[in-house]
Amino acid sequence: MSEHWIERGEVRLYARVDGLDHRIAPTVVFANSLGTDLRLWHKVLPLLPDGLRLVRYDMRGHGRSSVPPAPYSMGALIGDAEAVCDALAVRDCVLVGMSLGGMVAQGLAVKRLDLVRAMVLANTAAKVGTPELWRTRIEAVRAGGVAAVADAAMERWFSRGFRGTPDAAPWREMLTATPAEGYMGACAAIAGTDFYTPTSGLRLPTLGIASSEDTSTPPDLVRETVDLIPGSQFRLIRKVGHLSCAEDPIAFAEILTGFLEGQGLV
Repeated sequence: MSEHWIERGEVRLYARVDGLDHRIAPTVVFANSLGTDLRLWHKVLPLLPDGLRLVRYDMRGHGRSSVPPAPYSMGALIGDAEAVCDALAVRDCVLVGMSLGGMVAQGLAVKRLDLVRAMVLANTAAKVGTPELWRTRIEAVRAGGVAAVADAAMERWFSRGFRGTPDAAPWREMLTATPAEGYMGACAAIAGTDFYTPTSGLRLPTLGIASSEDTSTPPDLVRETVDLIPGSQFRLIRKVGHLSCAEDPIAFAEILTGFLEGQGLV
């Protein structure tokens, strides 16, 4: 394991490399969701095959990365992902994005196809929610901090059964530890994004992963997005909520491993 700090203008991004820490190793890059940090993937990584270089990073305003003033643009978040890849000499990776991370993945593939050979778009879409929805959430966080939206977020993130277990507590802690400025900034980026047209122009292997209990990005929305890309695949994980990789890491890892095998990485 190695840790890295990447400077990009006023932002300092934290990244971590696990697995085979060598630049020529087949590489998988993970991009996390709104209100989480790179620990989102913590239970998935040990379930993946050996021989992979596994790169994770904290988006601006989240985790150990710096927190510039809100609002953020999606272009800035995509640029951050690009900077991480360039700093770590990533080329031809499989880019795995969850929710907000999946939107970043679409944008990075459009901008820098030399970096991305294939995508996994998990619990995400080309457009998520409405500007009004995101403005309302931003105002709630501005008035009461991230804790003001925590209950509603947990209902979206996880199935009812999982929310009632001790395993849900660390995820709520991760959410409420997210700086309000970072959360609001990322909400603004999502609010201003509609990738239907650029994503429809992509031609690269793509897998969509959806969850049956996901109310933020329901299965039909995920399928609609990946169907924009010819030849894409779609898989459904049942009985879990929005953060499928956190609630059922075994199922998620199995699906991801199958896709990596199909791309010749393992």
